[in-house]
Amino acid sequence: MVDVLALVEARLRTALGEPDARAAVTFLGTDRIEVLRFTDLETSGTAPTGIVRYATLGMSAQPMADPTAAVADPVAGPRAELVLSVRAGGADTDTDKVLRPLAVLAASPQVEGLVVAPGASLDVGDPLWPGAPFTSVLVAEPGGLVEDLELDAPLDPVRFLPLLPMTPNEAAWKRVHGAGALQERWLAGGTDLRDPARRSVSLD
Repeated sequence: MVDVLALVEARLRTALGEPDARAAVTFLGTDRIEVLRFTDLETSGTAPTGIVRYATLGMSAQPMADPTAAVADPVAGPRAELVLSVRAGGADTDTDKVLRPLAVLAASPQVEGLVVAPGASLDVGDPLWPGAPFTSVLVAEPGGLVEDLELDAPLDPVRFLPLLPMTPNEAAWKRVHGAGALQERWLAGGTDLRDPARRSVSLD
């Protein structure tokens, strides 16, 4: 049987470079979920600038099952990992504390029977990291930062799904108007979605 996670980690390293930190979380009744940190920083004056990316490793070990199916297929079905990008130096906060919330989201297909797909909202119920103005994320379309990983049939490819943090107001607005409408608001407002301290976009 192919080692899916080894291939996934190789793809992440190819796209993002070498991880400079990793943490593992195990939830009762689930496989272990790791979160890898990839740091691409420069120094501007005394403050670091650049992008820090967090990627899950373990969510794709099993296919996500349709919650309406009577029996889960152990082989076929969508597979994914989650990727969150934040700008460094933009806030005096420890975004590394997002590791556990990300692992919780990555375990949700096993724990809750969810199929995580673009356009979905994922809510952790608490700030993504201490002091964060976000408690949920919007799942964006894959294929930009990390290309899909094709696996031998009958396995579905692994998709690397970007996560876009949402403020509570944005999450509520998205539930009414949809993901596309919220993304249009972000685009029209020139929103820096990687800013860890950004305010909600105007929703009037």
